Amino acid sequence: MKNYLNYLIRGIFAGIMIGIGGTIYLSLDNKIIGSFLFSIGLLMICMYNMNLYTGKIGYVVVNKKNYLIELLFTLIGNFIGTYILSLGMLNSRFNAISNKAKVICDMKLNDNLISILILSCLCGILMYIAVNNYKKHHTSIGKYMGIFMCVMVFILSGFEHSVANMFYFSLANMLSWNTLLYLFIMVIGNSIGAILISLYDNKINR
Repeated sequence: MKNYLNYLIRGIFAGIMIGIGGTIYLSLDNKIIGSFLFSIGLLMICMYNMNLYTGKIGYVVVNKKNYLIELLFTLIGNFIGTYILSLGMLNSRFNAISNKAKVICDMKLNDNLISILILSCLCGILMYIAVNNYKKHHTSIGKYMGIFMCVMVFILSGFEHSVANMFYFSLANMLSWNTLLYLFIMVIGNSIGAILISLYDNKINR
């Protein structure tokens, strides 16, 4: 039970970090600078060993079955964390960014589910690469460059990150059964992408 609570807490803090990254991105008009600074969220998650679903799902192929429990509590924690941060922003002087979030969310919800799945898969690939590079690279520059480049690419390309979108939907006050369906597809897509590149990394690229 203690481990489950640990997974949840680490997931909540990761969700908050992603929410902070999303807040920075929405607060700036320059998308390139915004995407660069958004990366601080994933960097802090890696440095402080927090649990981010999109950063952990790829490792399901090299872990035991009980790892699925950690992933479940991580995902729940991520949602709680992003929701907490969105409430904080809505009750602060940053509440105007909610309008920007609505524009982004409308675009996502007007897309079809196949497109969402594909874009989510591509994001999952980049997230695995970013986190795995951080784990394996021996130099600080190599660790950080992988995170910043992968995050910037997924944001500027419009790929779908399920946890970031949890924050955007919450901030836009657009949580509904329909948005939950879209988030579910995003989670599936992120999972497929991360697992595929992880299989390549662990089975083929050896």
